[in-house]
Amino acid sequence: MSWQNIRIETERLILRPTQPEDFDGWAALMADEENSRHIGGPVPRAVAWRGFLTMAGAWAMQGFAMFSVIEKRTGQWIGRMGPWYPEGWPGHEIGWGLARSAWGKGYALEGAIACMDFAFDELGWDDVIHSIEPANTPSQAVARKLGSQLRGPGRLPAPFESVPVEIWGQTRDEWKRRA
Repeated sequence: MSWQNIRIETERLILRPTQPEDFDGWAALMADEENSRHIGGPVPRAVAWRGFLTMAGAWAMQGFAMFSVIEKRTGQWIGRMGPWYPEGWPGHEIGWGLARSAWGKGYALEGAIACMDFAFDELGWDDVIHSIEPANTPSQAVARKLGSQLRGPGRLPAPFESVPVEIWGQTRDEWKRRA
């Protein structure tokens, strides 16, 4: 299957590759201090554009990247989540970052479950991590609900090498056993 045709639907979400019309939502997410504090911090629109193109480029070069998350009920872009593995990363990651309007609705868990299935079943990954800042207790809760375990401290590549992260994760076998 070509990456351009990938589309995952859950009960309330559509997960699909990045498209040009997603940028305004992406830029707003990355400009908001509270929204972006655990995913690199707030950046101006021009810097957000470069990050947005990085995600689109990962789709083209690797055949996977974080999905744009669309709320079915409204058709609104509400975040990004999914597989992520840039150069120097500590492992194959399933990550998530949602707009503040989507917090507290269970969307992170709902979408992350679909992304875990995609990573193990479609991408053939044997292991998945989540790199989470120690202060990000909501993401730790999502990782726990997924069945991931805290593996210990980790290190991200530049320019994030000074950001403390903990590595949470699980193997394909652990994921399959949870069901």
